[in-house]
Amino acid sequence: MAWIIALGFKVEVLERVVTVLVIACPHALGLAIPLVVAISTSMGARNGILVRNRLALEEVRLINTVIFDKIGTLTEGRFGVANRIVAEDWQEDQALGLVLAIEGDSEHPIAQGIRRKAEEEGAKAESISGFEAIKGRGIKAQWNGKSVYVGGPSLLEMLDLKLSGDLAAFANKANENAQTVVYMVVEKAVVAAFALADVVRAESKHAIKRLHEMGIEVAMLTGDSQHVADAVARELGIDTVFAGVLPEDKDKKVTELQQQGKKVAMVGDGVNDAPALTRADIGIAIGSGTDVAIESADIILVQSNPLDVVKIFELSRATYRKMIQNLIWATGYNVIALPLAAGVLAPVGFILSPAVGAVLMSLSTVVVAVNAQLLRRTDLAVKPA
Repeated sequence: MAWIIALGFKVEVLERVVTVLVIACPHALGLAIPLVVAISTSMGARNGILVRNRLALEEVRLINTVIFDKIGTLTEGRFGVANRIVAEDWQEDQALGLVLAIEGDSEHPIAQGIRRKAEEEGAKAESISGFEAIKGRGIKAQWNGKSVYVGGPSLLEMLDLKLSGDLAAFANKANENAQTVVYMVVEKAVVAAFALADVVRAESKHAIKRLHEMGIEVAMLTGDSQHVADAVARELGIDTVFAGVLPEDKDKKVTELQQQGKKVAMVGDGVNDAPALTRADIGIAIGSGTDVAIESADIILVQSNPLDVVKIFELSRATYRKMIQNLIWATGYNVIALPLAAGVLAPVGFILSPAVGAVLMSLSTVVVAVNAQLLRRTDLAVKPA
């Protein structure tokens, strides 16, 4: 308008209008984010990170606390019976046969470990009836008219049973060795106990170390006893431990941290982890986990490798940096080029022609595209210590 008032509607004025329109074409601004999104999603897939919720990957950079479920995530979830004790008035083969029958259909890793041991020793399953799962505590069944229970410390709490003598010594020794103890109870009497060891993943310690280096706190969630949980936490360098947590209370621990003002990511693999995965700001499921856990998560790790959690943070932060860089370039280009196209420097003899404006517009698009492609140079490989 200023040019029309000063010169009238002439060819020079038309050139200014055309140059401004060419410069204002928002190609670079329109490509700044989508290109980075497409490339980061592709990089994630190649590195075993499947993104179900795109916004979640971008928000991972804001997370300051990661909660790991213990069994199957930080550990391999392959339990083996390290030791056992049977009451004096019981035969070992009878105790093994009874626990084999009760744990016969369970898919829990601990149950599978006990069942494997019983089968290896040639135990024959006893005849049971009235099978009943006690959520978060164990299993109940009827045997020869008697109530039989199999479960961990929370089962003893429910039945109001206290250990003494050899059984108490057995449990204490197992706790010192970071072993999980499972008890068999017949009519209010503990008749056998099994100490099971789970192998900590070789990558877990390095993953937690890397997260600490990135300024992220690490918590562990488990139904194991406090002694076992503390032993694993000491080995791995975990900051916060939630032990003896019942399945229905897992999401409450996530809420507890959120109420402290923390942004929380939850990493889990089981059916019981689904509510916590949903409650967390970001839910991360192990690909080898249950379908329920996978459906509840925002991000899925194809491999059961804790180091891949570090990759998620690296990718999220690198993606955000590229988005900001592209936005700065695309916006800065318009801020500088538009006044030049409008002729702000015409009084000193500098006038931007439509042809040069078209070149600059194309150049800005190329710069944004090339900068987005540079995201591929981000090395997400995390080598174990």
